[in-house]
Amino acid sequence: MSCHGVRVIEPGAAELPGAAAGSRTFRLLNDFQRGFPLVPRPFAAIAADCGLREDEVLDALRAWQASGVVSRVGAVFAPRRIGASALAALAAPAERLEEVAARVSAVAEVNHNYQREHAYNLWFVITAASSERLREIVAGIERDTGCAVIVLPLEEEFHIDLGFDLAGAARTADKEAAPSVRATPEVACALPALERGLMRALQEGLPFESAPFEMLGRKAGLSEAMAIEMIERWLADGIVKRFGIVVRHHELGFRANAMCVWDVPDGEVGRIGRLLATEPAVTLCYRRRRALPGWRYNLFCMIHGRSREAVRMARDDIARRLGLDRWAHEVLFSCRRFKQQGACYLTDADK
Repeated sequence: MSCHGVRVIEPGAAELPGAAAGSRTFRLLNDFQRGFPLVPRPFAAIAADCGLREDEVLDALRAWQASGVVSRVGAVFAPRRIGASALAALAAPAERLEEVAARVSAVAEVNHNYQREHAYNLWFVITAASSERLREIVAGIERDTGCAVIVLPLEEEFHIDLGFDLAGAARTADKEAAPSVRATPEVACALPALERGLMRALQEGLPFESAPFEMLGRKAGLSEAMAIEMIERWLADGIVKRFGIVVRHHELGFRANAMCVWDVPDGEVGRIGRLLATEPAVTLCYRRRRALPGWRYNLFCMIHGRSREAVRMARDDIARRLGLDRWAHEVLFSCRRFKQQGACYLTDADK
């Protein structure tokens, strides 16, 4: 349901169109969120693997993108490996929420912007070319809205963006593997000009054409082979966490989600975070810097589910088994989605 450009998260969203579980098109959507073939004709390679024709793969992806199921096909960049990024929040007066949300969403470098059930009722992710640019964005939002912004940089990631298993779980087939744990660097790497050009071209995703890397390379001033080689190197170096189909959870039937937070002693948060990250219901898990005195919490996880009740039950079960609720905690359910897109680290001003 859409209201003035705002996506309302509520029951009743259509189930996944054109991809019944177990079908060849279902495999296309489920299996290629990771491990996307980095070859000159990737959609032909996927078609051969799924028992489809190349044109069927491209038509399915175009239809899913038009319906909102697929955001894009491309790279998910690792937080703070390049540029700067942070989760941020503010408390907007209820009568001004949509006005304030529109101002936040207008920033190109804001890629997610949600209303959540909390005094801090607007939560957004900023990805920018530099820490200086991130601070400029925050200052501009505060100036234009009159709302103070809390900024919560990532300090340690335990499990981030491994996709959605459409067969039922919220994590992809490698969910039994040990979670990814990485302390984020204070200073991100600086990409050379050629790589920045490719990154800028890739932010909107691959074109749905037979030779997408050739078109991508041409846009960035590179050969097809060089574009593929750079992406392979980014994956090997951990700059890109995964390359593949990026889906939107709500349109896939995961209609409810909650950000669950705890105030865990600093000496315990790493151990607890690693345990929390192994839970199948947890789709994201990380440590963030506190913003005292207003925000005391340092351990975050996301739980997505097909109903609010399912999310709450999963959260309470995990908290009981791990003993999490001995510490101060809150559950922030999403209400409305104002913006969701791929990260935009580089704008035209960063050329």
